Order: sequence, then C-alpha cells, then structure tokens
Amino acid sequence: MNQNVFAEEIKLSPGLKEKLYEYSILKNYEAGDVLLNENSYIRSIPIVIKGAIKVIRTEEDGREILLYYIKPGESCIMSFLGGMHNETSKVKAEVEEDAELLFLPIDKVSLFIKEYPEWLDYIFRLYHKRFEELLDIVNAIAFKKVDERLLALLRKKQELLGKPSITITHEQLANELGTARVVVSRLLKQLEEDGIVELGRNKIVLR
Repeated sequence: MNQNVFAEEIKLSPGLKEKLYEYSILKNYEAGDVLLNENSYIRSIPIVIKGAIKVIRTEEDGREILLYYIKPGESCIMSFLGGMHNETSKVKAEVEEDAELLFLPIDKVSLFIKEYPEWLDYIFRLYHKRFEELLDIVNAIAFKKVDERLLALLRKKQELLGKPSITITHEQLANELGTARVVVSRLLKQLEEDGIVELGRNKIVLR
C-alpha cells in the first residue's frame, strides 16, 4: 500500500503512518456511495487514500448544502469529534469520486493522541482547514449571488477531479448549493450563453 498519500501540509512520521495502516481497515467505494448518514453513530474514522468524499448537511425539509470535500491524506473532523464523544453524526458523507479509504477504530484515535503528538497536530490542522472552509460557505451564502456560488462550485469540482468535464445533474448541483433546480438550470443556461460552460446530458464542461 502507498503510505505517501498524506498531504504535504499534514506531515505524519513513517512510524505513525505504519500504525495507521496496521490498525485500520482498507475499503473501496464507488461514486455515489453513502459512507455515513446523519444521526448515525461513528465507530471509526475515515482517512481518504484515493478519490474524494463530500460532506453534506441536510435540513429537516430535505434541503442539502455542501460543506466541504475530503481529499487524499485527509479525514473528517466531524467524525473525530462525534466519535470521540460518542455522539451521532451531524452530517452525511458521500463518495464524490471512486475512493479508497482507511477506517481507524475510535479507540485507536485516543491511543494515537497519547502516543503520537503529531497525530494531535494532524487533527488540529484538519480542524483549522475545515473551519476556514465553513467560514467561506457562510460568507458565500451571506454575501455572494447564487451564480457566483455555482461557478465557484463547478471550478472546485473541476480542480478536485482534475478534468474539465463534470458529470452531474442540475438537481445534484442545486442540492449542494441549497437552492432550487430551476434556479441552477437557468443560471447554467446563462453561463452557456456567456461561453463559460458547455452543457450536455448530465455533463458540464468548463471552457
């Protein structure tokens, strides 16, 4: 297994990486698979080796909004906090791109904190990164128009997938933005007329 997937800004020693692989279970998932539902108890912490995971918040009326993506070398800070305090999940985690994940049992999370100071640093760095991303979401909802948020989301997906073509429906985009499908369809049509995107069947190409 490749143990060099952890992002440069999140440095883990070879010894800690070895322990992560020793105590974790490796699993593969396809895009669209749901890893964690809201109100579920968290028994293990996911660490992304390949692919990408999106973390979503769902309101009581069924509306959803994308909070952040989890990329290779990263984990979900919500899972850390919920699992360590034996609380149910406040978010849903879904596979954005075919993924390979390590699942570290909750009891090993506390053990690593005691034995490896860098593990605690890893958690704090993730917390800081997610906090900044959530602030960006709040600012975008409060101060940006939906068309700006839509284009920013498309560019983020393009960067995440590493290709100009994005396979997604208007309904999925609307859910991630927390708006209506008709609004997204209208804005995408305008972006196409402006020459910014090219629309296909469940596919969007950024020019």
